[in-house]
Amino acid sequence: MPKISFVILTYNSEIYIEKLINSLSTFFKEDIQKNKIEIIVVDNNSEDQTVVLVKKFVNVKLIENKDNVGFSKGVNLGVSKALSEYIVIINPDTEFRRGDIFDVIEMFEKDRKLGVIGGRIINKNGNNEKSAGRFLKIFEVFLMSLGLDELLGVRNSPKTLKEVDFVSGGFMIVKKDLFEKLSGFDENLFMYIEDMEFCFRVKKEGYRVMFDPRISIFHKSHGSSNRGFAIKNIFKGLLYFQKKHGTLPSYFMVKSMLILKACLLVMTGRIINNKYLIDTYSQALKT
Repeated sequence: MPKISFVILTYNSEIYIEKLINSLSTFFKEDIQKNKIEIIVVDNNSEDQTVVLVKKFVNVKLIENKDNVGFSKGVNLGVSKALSEYIVIINPDTEFRRGDIFDVIEMFEKDRKLGVIGGRIINKNGNNEKSAGRFLKIFEVFLMSLGLDELLGVRNSPKTLKEVDFVSGGFMIVKKDLFEKLSGFDENLFMYIEDMEFCFRVKKEGYRVMFDPRISIFHKSHGSSNRGFAIKNIFKGLLYFQKKHGTLPSYFMVKSMLILKACLLVMTGRIINNKYLIDTYSQALKT
């Protein structure tokens, strides 16, 4: 029985998926051969050659969905089919770069109150993505609305092993039984914010969330979405998070800030004749 399952959710990922699987197959060659590690790909009804390419790899378990069910539901399905004790959720447009994944697992086994570990994500410019941070509550959303969230550390990439509120679902390690105990990612969140919401529930149960920069992946781009899609779903996710975990006043405060930001950017787009701003934030206002 494998110790670790890599779970990858794909949607029209043909230009990335082979490189990720090759990087895992090379980096963990012996562990895969000894059945210590398995690779699971869940495909959300891709319209390109993703499935064809994945089928070339005999060491990969492929699950094909008939519809695009979203990130949360797709990952949950992959985890449910995993045979291991530990899950590594990793985006398809990445490559594994550095670190001993079994050292990370040892941390879990030494500390029963350790719930989730995230690793360093390096972008195509060689910079660290802000893949950890504080929960996006009222003050944090206010800073985000002003574009100050990264500058003031709401989102960050710690240089040392550190406890954080949440880590990115693009590179997240969690014990399978805890993931299933909490019913995985909230499937009401199609994509975005599901990682923060999950970590919120993890911490509510008394577990810790850590960021470990000693393990890292290379992230090429946002392979399954575009910026407009992301903003719309982030707005929707923030409101859902407040509705589920906040109070009625906090929900309306966050909603007011998001509406104000969207209105200002639509207005700015009209002044400078920027179609992207107009279309993107007009859609966000409909959430």
